[in-house]
Amino acid sequence: MKLYPHLIIALLAVIFAETSFAQNKATQAEEKTRILFIFDASQSMNGSWEKSKKIDIARKFLIRMVDSLECENNVEMALRVYGHQSPVPPQDCNDTKLEVPFSHNNAGKIRQTLRYLIPKGTTPIAHSLEMAANDFPITKAGIRNVVILITDGVEACDGDPCEVSDKLQKAGIILKPFIIGIGLDVNFKSSFECIGNYLQVEHEEKFGGTLEYVMSQVLNKTSAQVNLIDANGYPTETDVAMTFYNNVSGKVRYQFMHTLNAKGNPDTLYIDPLLTYNITIHTIPELYKDSVTIQPGKHSKIGFDAPQGFLKIESNRTNMYKDLQTLVKIDTQIINTQKVNQSIKYITGNYNLEVLTLPRITIPNVKIAQSSTTSIKIPQPGLATIFKPSSGPCSLFVQRKGKLEWIYDIDDKKLRETLTLQPGVYHVIYRNKNASLSQNSRKTSFEIFSGKSRSVRF
Repeated sequence: MKLYPHLIIALLAVIFAETSFAQNKATQAEEKTRILFIFDASQSMNGSWEKSKKIDIARKFLIRMVDSLECENNVEMALRVYGHQSPVPPQDCNDTKLEVPFSHNNAGKIRQTLRYLIPKGTTPIAHSLEMAANDFPITKAGIRNVVILITDGVEACDGDPCEVSDKLQKAGIILKPFIIGIGLDVNFKSSFECIGNYLQVEHEEKFGGTLEYVMSQVLNKTSAQVNLIDANGYPTETDVAMTFYNNVSGKVRYQFMHTLNAKGNPDTLYIDPLLTYNITIHTIPELYKDSVTIQPGKHSKIGFDAPQGFLKIESNRTNMYKDLQTLVKIDTQIINTQKVNQSIKYITGNYNLEVLTLPRITIPNVKIAQSSTTSIKIPQPGLATIFKPSSGPCSLFVQRKGKLEWIYDIDDKKLRETLTLQPGVYHVIYRNKNASLSQNSRKTSFEIFSGKSRSVRF
Protein backbone atom coordinates (compact mmCIF):
# COMPACT_ATOMS: atom_id res chain seq x y z
CA MET A 1 0.00 0.00 0.00
CA LYS A 2 1.37 3.40 -0.97
CA LEU A 3 1.39 6.07 1.75
CA TYR A 4 1.29 9.74 0.88
CA PRO A 5 3.34 11.98 3.19
CA HIS A 6 0.87 14.85 3.09
CA LEU A 7 -1.98 12.53 4.13
CA ILE A 8 0.08 11.16 7.02
CA ILE A 9 0.87 14.68 8.20
CA ALA A 10 -2.79 15.65 7.98
CA LEU A 11 -3.84 12.55 9.90
CA LEU A 12 -1.29 13.25 12.65
CA ALA A 13 -2.51 16.83 12.85
CA VAL A 14 -6.09 15.65 13.36
CA ILE A 15 -5.03 13.18 16.05
CA PHE A 16 -2.97 15.85 17.82
CA ALA A 17 -5.82 18.35 17.64
CA GLU A 18 -8.31 15.85 19.06
CA THR A 19 -5.91 14.90 21.84
CA SER A 20 -5.25 18.54 22.69
CA PHE A 21 -8.98 19.25 22.64
CA ALA A 22 -9.64 16.34 24.99
CA GLN A 23 -6.89 17.48 27.36
CA ASN A 24 -8.14 21.07 27.31
CA LYS A 25 -11.67 19.89 27.88
CA ALA A 26 -10.55 17.82 30.87
CA THR A 27 -8.61 20.81 32.24
CA GLN A 28 -11.62 23.05 31.81
CA ALA A 29 -13.83 20.57 33.62
CA GLU A 30 -11.40 20.55 36.51
CA GLU A 31 -11.39 24.37 36.75
CA LYS A 32 -15.09 25.16 36.81
CA THR A 33 -16.10 28.25 38.80
CA ARG A 34 -19.53 28.78 40.33
CA ILE A 35 -20.38 32.43 41.02
CA LEU A 36 -23.27 33.31 43.30
CA PHE A 37 -24.28 36.96 43.08
CA ILE A 38 -25.95 38.19 46.26
CA PHE A 39 -27.76 41.37 45.30
CA ASP A 40 -29.00 44.03 47.72
CA ALA A 41 -32.58 45.06 46.92
CA SER A 42 -33.28 46.65 50.28
CA GLN A 43 -35.22 49.90 50.59
CA SER A 44 -32.05 52.03 50.71
CA MET A 45 -31.17 50.95 47.15
CA ASN A 46 -33.97 53.28 46.00
CA GLY A 47 -31.79 56.19 47.07
CA SER A 48 -30.07 58.42 44.56
CA TRP A 49 -26.37 58.08 43.84
CA GLU A 50 -24.80 60.67 41.61
CA LYS A 51 -27.00 60.74 38.46
CA SER A 52 -29.25 57.72 39.04
CA LYS A 53 -30.75 55.44 41.65
CA LYS A 54 -28.35 52.96 43.23
CA ILE A 55 -30.51 50.01 42.19
CA ASP A 56 -30.46 51.08 38.54
CA ILE A 57 -26.68 51.57 38.47
CA ALA A 58 -25.99 48.27 40.21
CA ARG A 59 -28.28 46.20 38.03
CA LYS A 60 -27.01 47.84 34.81
CA PHE A 61 -23.43 46.88 35.51
CA LEU A 62 -24.29 43.44 36.88
CA ILE A 63 -26.35 42.66 33.76
CA ARG A 64 -23.39 43.75 31.66
CA MET A 65 -21.18 41.38 33.64
CA VAL A 66 -23.64 38.52 33.26
CA ASP A 67 -23.58 39.14 29.51
CA SER A 68 -19.81 38.64 29.40
CA LEU A 69 -19.84 35.61 31.70
CA GLU A 70 -22.49 33.94 29.56
CA CYS A 71 -19.77 33.14 27.03
CA GLU A 72 -17.47 31.47 29.58
CA ASN A 73 -17.67 27.69 29.29
CA ASN A 74 -16.20 27.10 32.74
CA VAL A 75 -18.55 29.38 34.67
CA GLU A 76 -21.95 28.74 36.23
CA MET A 77 -23.96 31.57 37.77
CA ALA A 78 -26.77 31.98 40.27
CA LEU A 79 -28.57 34.95 41.81
CA ARG A 80 -29.73 35.42 45.40
CA VAL A 81 -31.55 38.63 46.33
CA TYR A 82 -32.45 40.08 49.71
CA GLY A 83 -34.74 42.91 50.82
CA HIS A 84 -37.10 42.62 47.83
CA GLN A 85 -40.08 40.68 49.21
CA SER A 86 -41.27 42.43 52.40
CA PRO A 87 -41.49 46.19 52.82
CA VAL A 88 -40.30 47.97 55.96
CA PRO A 89 -41.72 48.53 58.43
CA PRO A 90 -42.03 45.93 59.83
CA GLN A 91 -38.52 44.48 59.46
CA ASP A 92 -38.36 40.98 57.91
CA CYS A 93 -34.93 39.52 58.61
CA ASN A 94 -35.79 36.38 56.62
CA ASP A 95 -36.26 38.35 53.42
CA THR A 96 -33.75 36.56 51.21
CA LYS A 97 -34.34 34.23 48.28
CA LEU A 98 -32.39 32.25 45.69
CA GLU A 99 -34.13 33.73 42.66
CA VAL A 100 -32.08 31.95 39.97
CA PRO A 101 -30.33 28.70 40.95
CA PHE A 102 -27.19 27.34 39.33
CA SER A 103 -27.79 25.80 35.93
CA HIS A 104 -26.49 25.97 32.39
CA ASN A 105 -27.73 28.79 30.16
CA ASN A 106 -29.47 30.71 32.95
CA ALA A 107 -28.03 34.14 32.10
CA GLY A 108 -31.34 35.21 30.56
CA LYS A 109 -33.22 34.41 33.77
CA ILE A 110 -30.72 36.40 35.83
CA ARG A 111 -31.04 39.41 33.54
CA GLN A 112 -34.83 39.23 33.60
CA THR A 113 -34.93 38.94 37.40
CA LEU A 114 -32.60 41.90 37.85
CA ARG A 115 -34.63 44.14 35.54
CA TYR A 116 -37.82 43.78 37.60
CA LEU A 117 -36.45 44.01 41.15
CA ILE A 118 -38.11 46.65 43.32
CA PRO A 119 -36.26 47.57 46.55
CA LYS A 120 -38.51 47.22 49.60
CA GLY A 121 -37.07 45.76 52.75
CA THR A 122 -34.17 45.37 55.16
CA THR A 123 -30.55 44.13 54.90
CA PRO A 124 -30.11 40.56 56.26
CA ILE A 125 -26.55 39.97 55.02
CA ALA A 126 -25.64 37.28 57.56
CA HIS A 127 -28.80 35.28 56.92
CA SER A 128 -28.31 35.56 53.16
CA LEU A 129 -24.77 34.21 53.44
CA GLU A 130 -25.98 31.42 55.71
CA MET A 131 -28.66 30.41 53.21
CA ALA A 132 -26.15 30.66 50.38
CA ALA A 133 -24.41 27.56 51.74
CA ASN A 134 -27.27 25.52 50.31
CA ASP A 135 -27.31 27.35 46.98
CA PHE A 136 -24.19 25.61 45.69
CA PRO A 137 -24.48 22.04 44.40
CA ILE A 138 -22.33 19.46 46.16
CA THR A 139 -18.76 20.62 45.65
CA LYS A 140 -16.47 18.31 43.68
CA ALA A 141 -12.72 18.48 43.38
CA GLY A 142 -11.56 21.32 41.15
CA ILE A 143 -14.76 23.40 41.46
CA ARG A 144 -14.50 26.86 43.01
CA ASN A 145 -17.49 28.40 44.77
CA VAL A 146 -17.37 32.21 44.78
CA VAL A 147 -19.76 34.72 46.37
CA ILE A 148 -19.97 38.29 45.08
CA LEU A 149 -22.08 40.52 47.32
CA ILE A 150 -23.25 43.89 45.98
CA THR A 151 -24.68 46.13 48.72
CA ASP A 152 -25.17 49.71 49.84
CA GLY A 153 -25.50 48.98 53.55
CA VAL A 154 -24.27 46.96 56.50
CA GLU A 155 -26.04 44.19 58.40
CA ALA A 156 -29.42 45.49 59.62
CA CYS A 157 -30.54 42.40 61.55
CA ASP A 158 -29.00 40.56 64.49
CA GLY A 159 -26.73 38.31 62.43
CA ASP A 160 -22.94 38.29 62.31
CA PRO A 161 -21.89 38.11 58.64
CA CYS A 162 -18.21 37.88 59.60
CA GLU A 163 -18.82 34.75 61.67
CA VAL A 164 -20.99 33.17 58.96
CA SER A 165 -18.42 33.85 56.23
CA ASP A 166 -15.61 32.40 58.33
CA LYS A 167 -17.67 29.29 59.05
CA LEU A 168 -18.46 28.71 55.36
CA GLN A 169 -14.82 29.19 54.34
CA LYS A 170 -13.55 26.79 57.00
CA ALA A 171 -16.08 24.20 55.85
CA GLY A 172 -14.71 24.57 52.31
CA ILE A 173 -18.12 25.59 50.94
CA ILE A 174 -16.99 28.93 49.52
CA LEU A 175 -13.79 30.85 48.86
CA LYS A 176 -13.26 34.22 50.50
CA PRO A 177 -16.21 36.36 49.28
CA PHE A 178 -16.02 39.65 47.38
CA ILE A 179 -18.07 42.56 48.69
CA ILE A 180 -18.72 45.54 46.43
CA GLY A 181 -19.95 48.52 48.39
CA ILE A 182 -21.77 51.28 46.54
CA GLY A 183 -22.49 54.75 47.91
CA LEU A 184 -21.03 53.85 51.29
CA ASP A 185 -18.95 55.96 53.62
CA VAL A 186 -15.32 54.83 53.99
CA ASN A 187 -16.03 54.22 57.68
CA PHE A 188 -18.02 51.11 56.72
CA LYS A 189 -14.87 49.39 55.37
CA SER A 190 -14.07 47.73 58.69
CA SER A 191 -17.53 46.15 58.78
CA PHE A 192 -16.89 44.26 55.55
CA GLU A 193 -13.19 43.37 55.58
CA CYS A 194 -13.84 40.56 58.05
CA ILE A 195 -16.36 39.06 55.60
CA GLY A 196 -14.07 38.98 52.58
CA ASN A 197 -12.35 41.07 49.94
CA TYR A 198 -13.97 44.48 50.20
CA LEU A 199 -13.98 46.96 47.30
CA GLN A 200 -15.69 50.31 47.61
CA VAL A 201 -17.10 52.04 44.53
CA GLU A 202 -16.94 55.77 45.17
CA HIS A 203 -18.20 56.89 41.77
CA GLU A 204 -20.67 55.43 39.28
CA GLU A 205 -18.13 55.53 36.47
CA LYS A 206 -15.87 53.15 38.39
CA PHE A 207 -18.52 50.50 39.03
CA GLY A 208 -17.90 48.65 35.78
CA GLY A 209 -14.15 48.66 36.31
CA THR A 210 -14.57 47.26 39.83
CA LEU A 211 -16.70 44.38 38.59
CA GLU A 212 -14.20 43.63 35.84
CA TYR A 213 -11.37 43.66 38.38
CA VAL A 214 -13.27 41.17 40.54
CA MET A 215 -13.95 38.97 37.53
CA SER A 216 -10.30 38.98 36.54
CA GLN A 217 -9.39 37.69 39.99
CA VAL A 218 -12.18 35.13 40.00
CA LEU A 219 -11.50 33.70 36.54
CA ASN A 220 -7.76 34.08 35.99
CA LYS A 221 -5.08 32.05 37.66
CA THR A 222 -1.82 33.71 38.63
CA SER A 223 1.68 32.47 37.91
CA ALA A 224 4.06 31.47 40.68
CA GLN A 225 7.23 29.49 41.17
CA VAL A 226 8.64 27.68 44.17
CA ASN A 227 12.37 28.14 44.68
CA LEU A 228 14.07 25.36 46.62
CA ILE A 229 17.29 27.09 47.56
CA ASP A 230 20.56 25.20 48.03
CA ALA A 231 23.40 25.96 50.45
CA ASN A 232 24.95 28.33 47.90
CA GLY A 233 21.81 30.45 47.61
CA TYR A 234 20.65 29.10 44.22
CA PRO A 235 17.26 27.47 43.46
CA THR A 236 18.73 24.19 42.22
CA GLU A 237 16.96 21.66 44.44
CA THR A 238 14.09 19.80 42.78
CA ASP A 239 12.26 16.47 42.30
CA VAL A 240 10.27 16.72 45.50
CA ALA A 241 6.50 16.74 46.05
CA MET A 242 4.72 19.95 47.16
CA THR A 243 1.26 20.28 48.70
CA PHE A 244 -0.72 23.54 48.75
CA TYR A 245 -3.45 23.63 51.41
CA ASN A 246 -6.29 26.12 51.71
CA ASN A 247 -5.20 28.12 54.75
CA VAL A 248 -8.79 28.58 55.97
CA SER A 249 -10.39 25.17 55.35
CA GLY A 250 -7.23 23.07 55.64
CA LYS A 251 -8.18 21.15 52.48
CA VAL A 252 -5.67 20.23 49.77
CA ARG A 253 -5.96 22.60 46.78
CA TYR A 254 -2.94 21.58 44.68
CA GLN A 255 -0.21 18.99 44.69
CA PHE A 256 2.79 19.18 42.36
CA MET A 257 6.11 17.46 41.82
CA HIS A 258 8.72 20.22 41.80
CA THR A 259 10.40 20.48 38.41
CA LEU A 260 13.18 22.47 36.81
CA ASN A 261 12.51 23.63 33.26
CA ALA A 262 14.80 23.22 30.25
CA LYS A 263 16.85 26.22 31.37
CA GLY A 264 17.39 24.77 34.83
CA ASN A 265 14.99 27.19 36.54
CA PRO A 266 11.95 26.27 38.68
CA ASP A 267 9.03 25.91 36.31
CA THR A 268 5.93 28.09 36.43
CA LEU A 269 2.78 27.08 38.31
CA TYR A 270 -0.65 28.60 37.71
CA ILE A 271 -2.65 28.78 40.91
CA ASP A 272 -5.78 30.39 42.31
CA PRO A 273 -5.00 33.90 43.64
CA LEU A 274 -8.16 33.97 45.76
CA LEU A 275 -6.72 31.60 48.35
CA THR A 276 -4.19 31.96 51.11
CA TYR A 277 -2.01 28.84 51.21
CA ASN A 278 -0.20 26.69 53.70
CA ILE A 279 2.57 25.01 51.71
CA THR A 280 4.40 21.80 52.61
CA ILE A 281 7.56 20.76 50.78
CA HIS A 282 7.92 17.00 51.27
CA THR A 283 11.66 16.91 51.79
CA ILE A 284 13.07 14.89 54.69
CA PRO A 285 12.37 16.49 57.08
CA GLU A 286 9.46 18.44 55.61
CA LEU A 287 9.51 22.20 55.16
CA TYR A 288 6.50 24.41 55.90
CA LYS A 289 5.37 27.91 55.10
CA ASP A 290 1.95 29.16 56.24
CA SER A 291 -0.31 32.04 55.20
CA VAL A 292 1.24 32.47 51.75
CA THR A 293 -0.68 34.98 49.64
CA ILE A 294 -0.52 35.35 45.87
CA GLN A 295 -0.95 38.77 44.31
CA PRO A 296 -3.35 38.49 41.34
CA GLY A 297 -1.78 39.23 37.98
CA LYS A 298 1.78 39.29 39.35
CA HIS A 299 4.32 36.48 39.13
CA SER A 300 5.11 35.32 42.65
CA LYS A 301 8.28 33.63 43.88
CA ILE A 302 7.97 31.46 46.98
CA GLY A 303 11.31 30.56 48.51
CA PHE A 304 12.32 27.71 50.83
CA ASP A 305 15.79 27.07 52.21
CA ALA A 306 16.13 23.45 51.10
CA PRO A 307 19.82 22.45 50.84
CA GLN A 308 20.03 18.65 50.50
CA GLY A 309 22.54 15.83 50.42
CA PHE A 310 22.36 12.03 50.33
CA LEU A 311 22.64 9.35 53.00
CA LYS A 312 23.50 5.76 52.12
CA ILE A 313 23.63 2.84 54.57
CA GLU A 314 25.98 0.28 53.00
CA SER A 315 26.48 -3.45 53.51
CA ASN A 316 27.92 -6.13 51.23
CA ARG A 317 25.82 -8.94 52.76
CA THR A 318 22.25 -7.67 52.39
CA ASN A 319 20.92 -11.22 51.89
CA MET A 320 21.67 -11.90 55.56
CA TYR A 321 19.60 -8.96 56.81
CA LYS A 322 16.18 -9.51 55.23
CA ASP A 323 15.14 -5.87 54.59
CA LEU A 324 17.28 -4.30 57.28
CA GLN A 325 15.99 -0.84 58.27
CA THR A 326 17.74 2.16 59.75
CA LEU A 327 15.90 4.73 61.86
CA VAL A 328 16.93 8.28 60.92
CA LYS A 329 16.33 10.75 63.74
CA ILE A 330 16.58 14.40 64.63
CA ASP A 331 17.47 14.21 68.32
CA THR A 332 15.09 11.39 69.37
CA GLN A 333 12.35 12.04 66.79
CA ILE A 334 12.20 9.47 63.99
CA ILE A 335 11.82 11.25 60.65
CA ASN A 336 12.42 8.33 58.27
CA THR A 337 13.23 4.65 57.96
CA GLN A 338 15.80 3.74 55.32
CA LYS A 339 16.67 0.42 53.72
CA VAL A 340 20.22 -0.83 53.41
CA ASN A 341 22.09 0.20 50.23
CA GLN A 342 19.46 2.84 49.45
CA SER A 343 20.42 6.49 48.83
CA ILE A 344 17.92 9.03 50.16
CA LYS A 345 18.00 12.83 50.15
CA TYR A 346 17.87 14.77 53.43
CA ILE A 347 17.99 18.43 54.34
CA THR A 348 21.57 19.22 55.27
CA GLY A 349 22.43 18.93 58.96
CA ASN A 350 23.24 16.36 61.64
CA TYR A 351 21.19 13.21 62.19
CA ASN A 352 21.22 10.34 64.64
CA LEU A 353 21.02 6.84 63.17
CA GLU A 354 19.80 3.62 64.73
CA VAL A 355 20.47 0.58 62.56
CA LEU A 356 18.05 -2.24 63.43
CA THR A 357 20.64 -5.00 63.48
CA LEU A 358 21.08 -7.40 66.41
CA PRO A 359 22.29 -5.73 68.50
CA ARG A 360 21.22 -2.29 67.27
CA ILE A 361 23.93 0.07 66.09
CA THR A 362 23.58 3.71 67.12
CA ILE A 363 25.55 6.35 65.20
CA PRO A 364 25.15 9.92 66.48
CA ASN A 365 25.77 13.21 64.67
CA VAL A 366 25.95 11.96 61.09
CA LYS A 367 26.49 15.01 58.91
CA ILE A 368 24.65 15.46 55.59
CA ALA A 369 26.29 18.07 53.33
CA GLN A 370 25.07 19.86 50.20
CA SER A 371 24.99 17.69 47.07
CA SER A 372 27.27 15.02 48.55
CA THR A 373 26.68 11.44 49.72
CA THR A 374 27.41 10.40 53.28
CA SER A 375 28.05 6.65 53.36
CA ILE A 376 27.73 4.57 56.52
CA LYS A 377 29.14 1.04 56.30
CA ILE A 378 27.63 -1.65 58.51
CA PRO A 379 29.99 -4.40 59.68
CA GLN A 380 29.41 -7.74 58.01
CA PRO A 381 27.36 -9.94 60.38
CA GLY A 382 27.62 -13.57 61.32
CA LEU A 383 25.03 -16.27 62.06
CA ALA A 384 24.27 -18.06 65.32
CA THR A 385 21.91 -21.03 65.51
CA ILE A 386 20.76 -21.53 69.10
CA PHE A 387 19.51 -24.99 70.13
CA LYS A 388 17.41 -25.43 73.27
CA PRO A 389 17.12 -28.92 74.84
CA SER A 390 13.44 -28.30 75.63
CA SER A 391 10.89 -25.50 75.66
CA GLY A 392 11.33 -22.69 78.14
CA PRO A 393 12.31 -19.02 78.44
CA CYS A 394 15.58 -18.01 76.77
CA SER A 395 17.23 -14.56 76.56
CA LEU A 396 20.19 -13.29 74.54
CA PHE A 397 22.66 -10.64 75.76
CA VAL A 398 25.62 -8.83 74.19
CA GLN A 399 28.67 -7.95 76.24
CA ARG A 400 29.61 -4.28 76.01
CA LYS A 401 32.19 -2.53 78.19
CA GLY A 402 32.08 -5.27 80.79
CA LYS A 403 28.27 -5.21 81.09
CA LEU A 404 25.53 -7.41 79.66
CA GLU A 405 22.89 -5.73 77.50
CA TRP A 406 19.68 -7.60 76.69
CA ILE A 407 18.92 -7.70 72.97
CA TYR A 408 16.50 -10.57 72.23
CA ASP A 409 14.13 -13.18 73.68
CA ILE A 410 13.74 -16.54 71.93
CA ASP A 411 10.17 -17.84 71.82
CA ASP A 412 9.53 -20.24 74.72
CA LYS A 413 8.22 -22.97 72.42
CA LYS A 414 10.96 -22.77 69.82
CA LEU A 415 13.77 -25.32 70.20
CA ARG A 416 15.91 -23.81 67.47
CA GLU A 417 16.38 -20.31 66.04
CA THR A 418 18.98 -18.80 63.70
CA LEU A 419 19.87 -15.13 64.31
CA THR A 420 21.90 -12.64 62.26
CA LEU A 421 24.25 -10.97 64.73
CA GLN A 422 26.88 -8.28 64.62
CA PRO A 423 30.45 -9.32 65.53
CA GLY A 424 30.87 -9.49 69.33
CA VAL A 425 30.68 -11.58 72.51
CA TYR A 426 27.23 -12.93 73.47
CA HIS A 427 25.67 -14.72 76.41
CA VAL A 428 22.47 -16.74 76.35
CA ILE A 429 20.54 -17.90 79.42
CA TYR A 430 17.87 -20.58 79.46
CA ARG A 431 15.62 -22.45 81.90
CA ASN A 432 13.49 -25.52 81.33
CA LYS A 433 9.81 -24.57 81.57
CA ASN A 434 9.23 -27.33 84.15
CA ALA A 435 12.08 -26.27 86.42
CA SER A 436 10.94 -24.79 89.74
CA LEU A 437 14.19 -23.17 90.89
CA SER A 438 16.17 -20.20 89.51
CA GLN A 439 19.30 -22.24 90.19
CA ASN A 440 18.20 -24.54 87.37
CA SER A 441 19.00 -21.75 84.84
CA ARG A 442 21.68 -22.63 82.31
CA LYS A 443 24.02 -20.16 80.63
CA THR A 444 26.48 -20.30 77.73
CA SER A 445 28.70 -17.76 75.98
CA PHE A 446 29.93 -17.47 72.39
CA GLU A 447 31.61 -15.08 70.00
CA ILE A 448 30.43 -14.03 66.51
CA PHE A 449 32.85 -13.16 63.70
CA SER A 450 31.99 -11.40 60.41
CA GLY A 451 30.88 -13.80 57.70
CA LYS A 452 31.03 -16.84 60.02
CA SER A 453 28.28 -19.05 61.40
CA ARG A 454 28.21 -21.20 64.50
CA SER A 455 25.95 -23.43 66.59
CA VAL A 456 25.18 -22.68 70.24
CA ARG A 457 24.03 -25.50 72.52
CA PHE A 458 23.42 -25.87 76.24
